Amino acid sequence: MQKYLRIQEYKIFIYRLVLAYVFYFLARVLFFLYNQDLLAVDSVVDFIKMCFWGLSFDSTAILYANLLFILFSTLPLFINTTRRYQKVLFYIYFIPNLVAYATNFIDFAYYRFTFTRASIASLESIKNESNKMGLLVSFLRDYWHIFLLFAICAYGWIKLYNLYKVKNQYVDNKWHYVISSVIVVLITATLTVGGIRGDFKHSTRPITLIDANRHVATPEYANIVLNTPFSIIRTFNNNDFKKLSGIPDSVIENTFHPIKKYDHVVAKKPNIVLIILESFGREYLASFNQDIGVDQYVGYAPFLDSLADHSLIFTNAYANGRKSIHALSSILAGIPSFKTAYTSSPFATQKVQSLISGLKEMGYDTSFFHGAPNGSMGFLGFGNILGFDHYYGKTEYNNDADFDGIWGIWDEPFLGYVNSVFAEKKQPFMATIFTVSSHTPYIIPEKYVGKFPEGTLEMHKNIGYTDFALKKFFEAAEKEPYYKNTVFVITADHTNQIHYDEYRKIVNRFAVPILLYDPNGAYIGVDKSLAQQIDIYPTLMDIAGYDKPFRSWGRSLLNDSLQRPFVVTHTGSHLLFMRDSLIGALGDDGKALGLYDIHDKALSKNLILEKKKEMQAMELMARGFEQDYMNRIIDGNLSAGQKPQNQ
Repeated sequence: MQKYLRIQEYKIFIYRLVLAYVFYFLARVLFFLYNQDLLAVDSVVDFIKMCFWGLSFDSTAILYANLLFILFSTLPLFINTTRRYQKVLFYIYFIPNLVAYATNFIDFAYYRFTFTRASIASLESIKNESNKMGLLVSFLRDYWHIFLLFAICAYGWIKLYNLYKVKNQYVDNKWHYVISSVIVVLITATLTVGGIRGDFKHSTRPITLIDANRHVATPEYANIVLNTPFSIIRTFNNNDFKKLSGIPDSVIENTFHPIKKYDHVVAKKPNIVLIILESFGREYLASFNQDIGVDQYVGYAPFLDSLADHSLIFTNAYANGRKSIHALSSILAGIPSFKTAYTSSPFATQKVQSLISGLKEMGYDTSFFHGAPNGSMGFLGFGNILGFDHYYGKTEYNNDADFDGIWGIWDEPFLGYVNSVFAEKKQPFMATIFTVSSHTPYIIPEKYVGKFPEGTLEMHKNIGYTDFALKKFFEAAEKEPYYKNTVFVITADHTNQIHYDEYRKIVNRFAVPILLYDPNGAYIGVDKSLAQQIDIYPTLMDIAGYDKPFRSWGRSLLNDSLQRPFVVTHTGSHLLFMRDSLIGALGDDGKALGLYDIHDKALSKNLILEKKKEMQAMELMARGFEQDYMNRIIDGNLSAGQKPQNQ
């Protein structure tokens, strides 16, 4: 009688699971090597510690991916050791494992664009693209080495899996076989549930992305502790919008004045042109970097720098999100994005007071220009929610000879088209222009190859090209009658490739320019106070002379009388709140993670223990913002005087 008939099966079963941990460790090492300039770890010991803490997050991902494999490896089916069954088990193991494992490799490249592990929300920016195949081909071409690494890892994993094979055995005592197997199944199920939850305590909630911050001194290191399959699993079907309470209305009102009214009287309504530059981080503009203390700084946007001399520029401004669609809701409607983007939420289709609705009330013609295929990035859908009168995309441009083959119409010809449309517009008009050319795969029109400085990053020549396209646009625009009666605002959706260490710091990864230009010289100077994308909406309402109450958490950059400057943004794992001389970091549970000096953009020295009173004040304000943000969105109360729709 063989009392331990399945011992060899269980040994090989454990070996196969251990293999997954080995390859997840390898993926973590490769992720770090690809992004070590953004994730500078002090020592090998510190990195090993992060890998150790990452085991619980790896367990969740690995056990989810292997649920069927675990089940069919332990069930007493009597045929478990046969060659045919083991072949089926091979596919049950590798299909989900390699699919999950591949997502880690996405972040080798994707992390430096979002500064967070990819989540289920990342798919939102892909599903609206009509040129998915072209994007895939472009990604394959630019990141072939990542695909090669994945293929090598997959091959090695399969070879090691096949190194030890289960030998076919005959069951001669079925009762002993079944009873012992059921015991193993129950033990395995218990361990699997605990591993997926991250803890065996009934009172402890399953671990989430925010738990990675418990093990690191600097919040950005949480991305080393995490893995991408875990991030996707934990954000799948996860609606982070929830009603909040506990912060007095007086705190919210005194800090943010969510309902604003400006008394700026305007004799003649100006045209408003809002230009959102794709991936145009503040790092690339010399005019915005006079005081950052970088030796031999080089900028790559000479035209914008010359325009800045005649503009009011905000050199301490930040994005309120990590993606292009996040910028659209922030800039046009004053709605930032936290871990889950507002535009990806179930609430994004509700009526919302915005720059578009306010200016339309005042008789403005409103337009949106984006040279990509219509519907790209979700802009057309969200633009329809906001109520633009006109949408001008690749379809309306109607000349594929100027298509870059990936994203859309090259910036230079498309901006020329924009100007020709403006020339025919009845005034006053408002237009939003979203450029496309300063973007991966970092190509420019063939006729301009070699014209713009290559710099130190692939991105730099694209910055030069888009800057040149803006120069041509303004040269043409100043010849048109509408020009003198137009206020231009130029900003960026988010940052991109980084060269200077100053901009590798976690807070500065959100650093974007904001430039306000009036051809008549109404706005000139340098403003170093805190500014953010959600400030653009109330600023333009103020400039246009909108004289009714409206909902806005941001402030007019020309009028500080209602509230003090602040910035709120979300890294993907925690909330950052900046005000006065401090930066507060909060977890998704609203609890303080850290307090830092406003100049400590790397969040390197946590002051929470020595400044408890200040942290409590920052936490109160940040939680107040989040409470009002969540409750207004959930209640459908995004307009001044609007009655909640969803209660």
